[in-house]
Amino acid sequence: MGVFGLFSDKAATKANLIAPEAALPGRPNPIATAERHVVLGTALKTPLSTSQQEALFGCGCFWGAEKGFWRLPGVVTTAVGYAGGYSPNPSYEEVCSGRTGHTEVVRVVWDVNAIDFSDLLKLFWECHDPTQGMGQGNDRGSQYRSAIYNEDPALIAQAQASRHHYQGQLKEAGMSEITTEIASGKPFYFAETHHQQYLARPGARPYCSAQPSGISLGTFAGATYKLPAPIWKHYDWTISHCILRGDNSPIQGA
Repeated sequence: MGVFGLFSDKAATKANLIAPEAALPGRPNPIATAERHVVLGTALKTPLSTSQQEALFGCGCFWGAEKGFWRLPGVVTTAVGYAGGYSPNPSYEEVCSGRTGHTEVVRVVWDVNAIDFSDLLKLFWECHDPTQGMGQGNDRGSQYRSAIYNEDPALIAQAQASRHHYQGQLKEAGMSEITTEIASGKPFYFAETHHQQYLARPGARPYCSAQPSGISLGTFAGATYKLPAPIWKHYDWTISHCILRGDNSPIQGA
């Protein structure tokens, strides 16, 4: 099916998640992707060690979101891809059609001795507006919805606690209800090579439509932040597109 055929139903699915029986069939084999991280030099697919954990974060267009995560001290590797939907091994064009049910996500692998999941949740909630439903900023569609996916019940509980706390903060600021999905059992499918660490690649288009609320996540139940305060000075959400303005290299620990 050509691109025009894929996008013919886009308007009908932009505001709603497609039904499983209406989703594209996908394919049995994974889409070809990069082997190593363009910035960190680490492998994208190496199995986790005993001191590592992983999680998937959906916070709008994955180009800018991935850069935000790879810069944090303690992050071992990141990769962009698709999750939360129904079609196995989808292509970017298929996901953008709205007919796979997937959202764009960043897979983050981190060293538990250097950074805590609560630090990653802090970046997640602050780097986008989690109240926008099927979209983020100028990007509209189910592929841009906010989500956290993980297989560890303890981490899911921590994510839920952070959502509850941040919801209270947003309510005090007069903002809407958080629409972020927090769930397990959502397989990750790697995106194509040219999407991996896109903003660090030669000729990349400096694009990010995330709309942070400007509200910093406080200390929620179960939070055990490990990163020192100076790290967060590299993320100034009051500056439009601050992710794009920042350096590509990892932030050095303070």
